[in-house]
Amino acid sequence: MKTSVKELCKAGVFAAIIFVVTAYLHIPSHTGYTHVGDAFIYLAACFLSPPYAIAAGVIGAALADALSGYAIWVPATVVIKGLTAACFSKSEQVLTKRNGFALVLADAICIGGYYLYDAILCGNFSVPLLGVPGYITQCVLSNGLFLVVGLIFYRQKKRASK
Repeated sequence: MKTSVKELCKAGVFAAIIFVVTAYLHIPSHTGYTHVGDAFIYLAACFLSPPYAIAAGVIGAALADALSGYAIWVPATVVIKGLTAACFSKSEQVLTKRNGFALVLADAICIGGYYLYDAILCGNFSVPLLGVPGYITQCVLSNGLFLVVGLIFYRQKKRASK
């Protein structure tokens, strides 16, 4: 794979955005926090090639966990955010059928992944169920923001082509 300075710079900017939105715009819940940083991981995956998108998502989200007092979640975040970024595809349009299906898959990975990691930490499978509503809320809010931003990009592109 050829390293592109432009792609590397965009990945760095996305990692910074993901970090700031996740670390500073969150609501504590159960044993972690709820945020909309995932929307920017999805957007990064739509604008960057997969290795750069995965790196941006993992770096931004893991730093947010580590520096926000939730370092115990970093191992799960690295795996889960890497997998969610890999669900999306780089394309000229953010809102594609494939990326629509990717939202559903990314939600399943996020909710299931954090539930399983929480179960490992707790040593049982019932207590982590308390965190599932927070994970679902995070997915719904991130999906909504992703769709709104995708619609804005779609309209801007249509407007520019007139």
